[in-house]
Amino acid sequence: MSKISIDLHESFNKGTKIDELLNSAIREAVGNKIDLVEIIHGKGSGQLKKRVLRFLQQPHIKQLYKRVEKDSKNFGRLFVRF
Repeated sequence: MSKISIDLHESFNKGTKIDELLNSAIREAVGNKIDLVEIIHGKGSGQLKKRVLRFLQQPHIKQLYKRVEKDSKNFGRLFVRF
């Protein structure tokens, strides 16, 4: 299984940078037929996770992937399956 992993810790307070990173990872996964994107948002206050989930719910993004899974062992991480 092929996977892309992105860590958003460094970009947590840079709004447009977060969207750019997420968009880039999604497009790369689609373009290269990658099965999984791992998004590490960290635990923190939960604001970054909410932002990531809002990004993924946009209709033009949502049509590109199959499902989003929360990691049951690590609350600071999401998986996007293609």
